[in-house]
Amino acid sequence: MVNYTGINVFESGEVMKRILVADDEARIRRLVCDFLKNAGYEPIEAVDGKDAIEKFTLSGKIDLVICDIMMPEADGWEVCQKIRETSSVPVLMLTARSQEFDELRSFESGADDFVTKPFSPVVLVKRVEALLKRSQPSVSASDKKEIITVGSLVINIPAHKITLDGTALELTVKEHNILVKLAGSIGRIFSREQLLDSIWGVDFIGDPRTVDSHVARLRTKLGTWGEKHLKTVYGVGYKIEK
Repeated sequence: MVNYTGINVFESGEVMKRILVADDEARIRRLVCDFLKNAGYEPIEAVDGKDAIEKFTLSGKIDLVICDIMMPEADGWEVCQKIRETSSVPVLMLTARSQEFDELRSFESGADDFVTKPFSPVVLVKRVEALLKRSQPSVSASDKKEIITVGSLVINIPAHKITLDGTALELTVKEHNILVKLAGSIGRIFSREQLLDSIWGVDFIGDPRTVDSHVARLRTKLGTWGEKHLKTVYGVGYKIEK
């Protein structure tokens, strides 16, 4: 149903999650949208990269983006990079190619997940559910403090906000969750496998080196603080030192 503000809501009053689906193949785009609708989401269609950027900018709150890589006007990587200039919304990339380069470049562009065509729409919806669930970081027993401070870095877990030298950081969901995980246990080393299980989920299928790409990009965004505090323990994993 739709309330008086025009926002789709369930009978319980819960606002429906809005998902931008960008793909120049109409058949694929409509198939994905139909499955999302059946799962209780509100899909918004974009027919190419330029349309995706405009829809993301003008359609109000978007909770997740599903974006094909090979599109006219602007490819999926360009779309993802443009979104990352202003938002940490989860982005799931689609591609008809299964080359490692495509996957690595997708993560480097700021994507949170990657699916190769042909795919199962049912599995795609499950990946959407998992991304949305993880978009709010879970607080484990080792992350009991609601506010974590390491030097000039402040992590406000309830507000899902991280500031460095008083300035809010624009991080992807994965980058945010990695930082929360590491900062919640200062000095503890987390292996790739532990980070994958905790943040990507135990059912993750892909290259474990995606953790390295995300940590490298996170360290870059953290600047001199990252060089000082976010450490790589070669052959073991990652940790944050005071």
